[in-house]
Amino acid sequence: MKKQLFSSLGLMVYLFFAFSCQKVNQQETSAKKPNIIIVITDDQGYGDMGHTGNTVIQTPTIDQFSKESINLSNYHVSTTCAPTRSALMTGRNPNRIGVWHTIMGASMLNKDEVTMADIFQENGYNTAMFGKWHLGDNHPFLPQDRGFDVAFYHGGGGIGQTPDYWNNDYFDDTYFRNGKPEKQEGYCTDVWFNEAIKFIEVKKDEPFLAYVSLNAPHGPYNVPEKYYEKYKDAEGLLETQKRFYGMISNVDDNFKTLLSKLDELEIADNTIVIFTTDNGTANGYKLNKKTKKYYGYNAQMRGTKASEYEGGHRVPFIIRWPNGNLTGGKELSDLTAHVDILPTLLTFAGIEHTPSKLMDGMDISDYLLKQTKTKERMLVVDTQRISWPKKGKQSCVMDGQWRLVNGDELYDLSKDPGQKENIASTHQERVQKMNDFYNNWWDKMIKETKYSIIDLGVDEIDVLTCHDVRTIDYYPPWNQKLIRQGKPMKPASFAVNFVKSGKYTFNLSRWPEESGLPLNAAIDDAIPATKYTDARVAGKAMSFKTAHIKVGEKEYSVDVDNSKSAVSIDADILQGNSDLTAWFTTDKGIKTNAFYIYVEHHSDKNL
Repeated sequence: MKKQLFSSLGLMVYLFFAFSCQKVNQQETSAKKPNIIIVITDDQGYGDMGHTGNTVIQTPTIDQFSKESINLSNYHVSTTCAPTRSALMTGRNPNRIGVWHTIMGASMLNKDEVTMADIFQENGYNTAMFGKWHLGDNHPFLPQDRGFDVAFYHGGGGIGQTPDYWNNDYFDDTYFRNGKPEKQEGYCTDVWFNEAIKFIEVKKDEPFLAYVSLNAPHGPYNVPEKYYEKYKDAEGLLETQKRFYGMISNVDDNFKTLLSKLDELEIADNTIVIFTTDNGTANGYKLNKKTKKYYGYNAQMRGTKASEYEGGHRVPFIIRWPNGNLTGGKELSDLTAHVDILPTLLTFAGIEHTPSKLMDGMDISDYLLKQTKTKERMLVVDTQRISWPKKGKQSCVMDGQWRLVNGDELYDLSKDPGQKENIASTHQERVQKMNDFYNNWWDKMIKETKYSIIDLGVDEIDVLTCHDVRTIDYYPPWNQKLIRQGKPMKPASFAVNFVKSGKYTFNLSRWPEESGLPLNAAIDDAIPATKYTDARVAGKAMSFKTAHIKVGEKEYSVDVDNSKSAVSIDADILQGNSDLTAWFTTDKGIKTNAFYIYVEHHSDKNL
């Protein structure tokens, strides 16, 4: 009898603990913070996918993902690359935070801004980014300075731009891992996804934030041949559009591999996956000047990349999170934007954060989860792309389905999605209300606007490129093709902060250090274009007589030995902020900015 009693009690105790453990495990599972993966493509528009109505492009994975997710159909970003990425990272309008352009010293995210990666890192997340950063190539702007544990990226705003590793062309390139160059094999998009998957495999049991920020399908439109072959016989496409579409199909295949890996690792249900893009299409909808005919598809919208009209800033946003019931393929049409994503993800992750600065975005988690109406509000998007923001320039005020463009064009997209009929004259009260909002917004925003300042003396050698020089009325040579052309560039300054006093050496060069070329070299390495890649142009020689730097009010000059790879100028520098200009005088007496400047700090010293 006693034996039977103890046996029954033992069974009850066992069942109690088993049930308790199961309950604890269930609570732990339900309480576990979601993983977050953001995939953002470059220059892919709303119409560059099958599920948005494009009958030519092949994007089966993204189309199926859309059916499994929640879709925002009235979602807006900035009209170009870096501004969108800065807003996504901070929840703030890019004009406020130093990123109103993609070059000219105006694509570097201000040092005092708090990023998405900063917040998630501080709250126990493993953070990583792969691909296109485009928010600064110097300290303190690099991704590893801004909250990412792992950063694997190319330089500048695209592969082959001036800050990128020399001669990168999308295939078998050299990229930067937390600042250190690392040679890779394979096509760039494949590399970014492969690296992201490796990170996810290692961190699968801990919460992670993976920012997969692609350079595709940004130009140059270099694509593996097999992806060009998918479209080689497609009717109604220009040749570059066939390559552009091929790049997107390659993204689609890689996205499929990523989603399959989440299933394989059994973490798909508690992983928030976002697919979006950074601005309107750059090449999916084009006017052929010879035939005067448009090619491609733009989902009935007016405007493309860099336009203040709808096609410049309305893009897809698809989000899936099975554990959060973000599934089912529903389309939500309230006004939303890139600035909303950070506050929303913080809510999903259960992270409390009180911003120290005004946020342009709002938390739309309830809208996504419950489909409740969003709070009424207006938003501003504009295209600056000049040395300093200008009020009214290519502006668009958005209010639901209403658009006020450039202050005097009003469109009701519910009746006129192509923005063909300006109805401002019959809706003057609405025009006035939207202009009043814009004026008030601008006056507050512009008080925050400032250039970013580059830190020098952080690394043993810091590299400046003319991509980021603060030009006023002209674009600097922002890609390596322009560097190769060897056209003199009017000298302009960098805003810098010398973090230490001491002796500095400024090495001024025409070519990047990794090229190994002397100052006056010509390069006979031209490569002809193929059906699926752009050509490489030869490098034109330049010859210099003297080299100069100006730090604050002090100027230094030396003669040039053109057989060397750089000319060195030494100077004793005090700690603090300064303007820095570095230039050559050619043997023909023409001044030209140095294309690359390597700044070496030698010793700490009280001067």
